[in-house]
Amino acid sequence: MPTAIAVTSADLVLPPTDQQTPTAALLQAPDAQALELAIGDMHVLLEQHGYVVAVYPSGISPAHERRLYSVRSVLESDRIALVKVDLPPLGVAVLVRQLRQLSICDFSPGVVASAARLLTHYIHAGALLHSVTKFDRVPVDLRTHAKSWVPGSQFAVVAGPEPQLVRVGPKADPPTGPEFGTHLMTAKGQSQSEWVKETLAPAWQVQSIHESALPSESPAWWGTGKLVEFAAYLPDISVLYQLVASVRRENCRWCRMELIGDRCGFCSSPLPAAENRMHSAGVLSHGALAPPQS
Repeated sequence: MPTAIAVTSADLVLPPTDQQTPTAALLQAPDAQALELAIGDMHVLLEQHGYVVAVYPSGISPAHERRLYSVRSVLESDRIALVKVDLPPLGVAVLVRQLRQLSICDFSPGVVASAARLLTHYIHAGALLHSVTKFDRVPVDLRTHAKSWVPGSQFAVVAGPEPQLVRVGPKADPPTGPEFGTHLMTAKGQSQSEWVKETLAPAWQVQSIHESALPSESPAWWGTGKLVEFAAYLPDISVLYQLVASVRRENCRWCRMELIGDRCGFCSSPLPAAENRMHSAGVLSHGALAPPQS
């Protein structure tokens, strides 16, 4: 029985990569569903799957986040993991699909939940913006803000794993990209620019480009609707499996769930630093990068 993956917005559910990849359940906002119905839906998920890993972006409304904790509290369940992700919306959607892929592998629910933090290190999420005047996710200096008022200005921003911001131009280098083979997911807002496909994708040597609808939360996250959001990611389930399987596993001292990394995905209890050891060098294709400490 696969662990259920749940999301807080329907547009965080990308099409499956194959017939085996399950979909994700939708945990609706308070203004869209009464608390009693939300509790009932979660109860059904637990009955059907045993465990639920709910992934939600850091930008959701406080009321929606409180709803998630309220449902878990009312059910008094230790089988619900609430995983808050500080990635742009398209990056969250990519991460959710990777967790959906892993949910049908032979990993315990605790490993699936704590794998979310590991996998965020391998998602290069960003956007091409036509203005950074309202963008506050990555530090922007006054000179860059001033340039954003010049008609036709464009900026390439990478929010993670390492923040970058560069002005797009004929002589400007693109942001630094992944050092391993990836696919690129793109989503257009109110921009007709082809820079992501024509310049960024070749510079990052992506193996394939895919298009998606722009998540509804993206304009608010990036501070503008004139954007092209993108996310480079590991597409191969066998590589994802090896990456997660190669990390040392521990049992949480508080809830006894299995985990990888330095924090339990279910109760958020930290693992003592001396026990947090991750060994997976050479897992990725090309052997270019070992997982960072998470």
